[in-house]
Order: sequence, then C-alpha cells, then structure tokens
Amino acid sequence: MKKIRRLFIIILFFALIALFAFGFYYKSQEDGFILGNKMIGLSIVGGFFILMPLFIYHRWKNKNVHDYMLTKENIMKMKEFNDSKER
Repeated sequence: MKKIRRLFIIILFFALIALFAFGFYYKSQEDGFILGNKMIGLSIVGGFFILMPLFIYHRWKNKNVHDYMLTKENIMKMKEFNDSKER
C-alpha cells in the first residue's frame, strides 16, 4: 500500500507539472489564452489541495507529532544535550 501511495503521488506530481507546462504553451498561442490560464490555475489548485495533503499524510503517517513540538520536556532535553556537548 505504501508503494502504491508513493507511486500515485509521483505520477500526480508529474501530471500537474505537465498540465502547468501545457498551460503556458497554450497561453502563448493566439486563441488559447483563456484555456492556458485555466490549465495553469487547475495545476496550482491541484498541487495545493490534492498533492500537498497527500504528500503530508504520506510523510507523517505513523509518526508521533509530539516528538517535533517544543514542549518543556523537549526543551529540557535540548538543554541537557547542549550542556553535555560543552563539557
């Protein structure tokens, strides 16, 4: 399942890049200005509202968020670590 999700994210990324590039191509044509802008806009929206949440879910799955938060306990661990390096 992990490989399928990763492959889907990679394919979606390259599809959005291709849509973005084709949008600029159509935008440069005389009668494709509106279609080009729509393609560019759809690729940006797809990247932010579809690709980015999928990527974040894929990367953060099965990880503890509290390990990355600045709590008093983690600050004390960092201070102890820095103090042990100075000695």
